[in-house]
Amino acid sequence: MLAEERFAVIQELLHKKRAATVTELARALNTSESTIRRDLILLAGQGKLNKVHGGAVAREDTFDAGEETMSAKEQQNVAEKQAIARYAARQIQPDDVVFLDAGSTTLMMLDFLQPGGAVFITNGVMHAQKLVQKGFRAFVPGGMLKPGTEAIVGAAAVQSLSRYNFTKAFLGVNGIALSQGYTTPDPEEALVKSTAMTQAYVSYVLADSSKFGRVSAVSIAPLDRACILTDRLPDKTYAKHAIVKEVEPDQ
Repeated sequence: MLAEERFAVIQELLHKKRAATVTELARALNTSESTIRRDLILLAGQGKLNKVHGGAVAREDTFDAGEETMSAKEQQNVAEKQAIARYAARQIQPDDVVFLDAGSTTLMMLDFLQPGGAVFITNGVMHAQKLVQKGFRAFVPGGMLKPGTEAIVGAAAVQSLSRYNFTKAFLGVNGIALSQGYTTPDPEEALVKSTAMTQAYVSYVLADSSKFGRVSAVSIAPLDRACILTDRLPDKTYAKHAIVKEVEPDQ
């Protein structure tokens, strides 16, 4: 395989996975690890990736302009999201007052909740329905129902949430970047998320590893405002700015 072909494959793999080890890349390209290391040095010098110890990560700050629907999100990185959701559900105690964001991973949390006295406030319509079906007390704020993500947003939602004092908040985001922090495409959803963070004693951001190095249009909060629950941290630099818990599939 020509060097240019290897470069293209390496960049495509990093685009999909956000990070890869030298061993993974050597296996994928059926070449030696020493060749991969040289390739990574060249690509890093060209500004096409970030070389880290033992591998590489995609370039920081990939900008995402759009927003996928909830049904599309539910089909992506399912195993990783389930592991994160299972761990997140275990953090909820019977006396908690919980804000549950309208995200695909937070929706998966409901499959792992144990019966108890926790009270939930959510801006996700599907989340509220499922919580009630499982026997939990659930409250929804007023506001506008947003097509696609099926989230309740708007000034009325923000005003309603500002009256609560949450013990814990669980939120989804579209991107996590060192400079821009947690981001999402919609300014109204960003305001709901940031309000919930402000009103919560502890906030958790549930994000599979594909979210790192991505930037959406609106910043929600800086990294130190929440604990990140993820399947794998592709760049250890993030651990200097936030508490990060990497969740194995069997945890």
